[in-house]
Amino acid sequence: MLGLRLFTMQGQVAELTPHLAEAEADVQGFVEMHMEALLGIRFLASEYSTGPVHGGRIDSLGLDENGSPVIVEYKRGVDAGVIHQGLFYLSWLVDHRDEFERLVRDRLGATAASQVLWSGPRLVCIAGGYTRYDVHAVREHRRSIDLVRYRHFGSDLLALETVASVSGGMSVSRRARRQPAVQAASGVQGAAMSELATAVDEALLGLGDGVTRVERKQYRAYQRLRNFACVCPPQKAKLLVYLKVNPANVGLAPGFTRDVAGLGHHGTGDLEVQLRTVRDVERARDLFRASYDAAA
Repeated sequence: MLGLRLFTMQGQVAELTPHLAEAEADVQGFVEMHMEALLGIRFLASEYSTGPVHGGRIDSLGLDENGSPVIVEYKRGVDAGVIHQGLFYLSWLVDHRDEFERLVRDRLGATAASQVLWSGPRLVCIAGGYTRYDVHAVREHRRSIDLVRYRHFGSDLLALETVASVSGGMSVSRRARRQPAVQAASGVQGAAMSELATAVDEALLGLGDGVTRVERKQYRAYQRLRNFACVCPPQKAKLLVYLKVNPANVGLAPGFTRDVAGLGHHGTGDLEVQLRTVRDVERARDLFRASYDAAA
């Protein structure tokens, strides 16, 4: 984003100069107010006290699209302390699961509390910038950490850029790439579905670095900062993939793509893609890419 230049297109062309917020609290307040739209995270609490023993306050607590607990920490500019501070709070969170689930129950209800996914609690750091040492440091940790850089442009534009993303023990290895996205049935049809699942998995993982796979009972999510694809188990010899693509911007093809906005389904995303053969995966690649790009 540091190389990004924005220009107004109305009237005389003028460049919008990037700048930082006047205060850290301004960044925190705006993100908390629009957390689900910006990060795909449901906001739970601000300045949450960790009690007299730890003696700290977590900037923001939230729950992501897959039910993973999230800590969000903010810094106005470049400050390596944001990572260490966030990791300290993340350790506290893992040790206080009951307290967090009570908070979820109070804010979002009993169903959300019963579905909290503790296999991959996340730390999201939002700051004006990071050093190369920060980026290297997060890659050495076995925690799910996202480093996000922000910039204001003019008076009404905010840009967010994912600088680094690690998935805390769920990073994609060469071995992991060979695992199918879902378990298919046995037999000839099962073999074909297994091949299809593997092709989908490789296509989604191959879109770029920093992709995390999150396992839920009903679906497997592929995530950057937010989910960009959810793959469900086979249904009648087809795989259903849900993408964060606006169906109104897609020429819907019966039997291949469907608008499911407002319809109940597992996973996240308003565009359903129905895959029956490996050839369909090639046909869907542009849609996969559009959803991936939107989830940064």
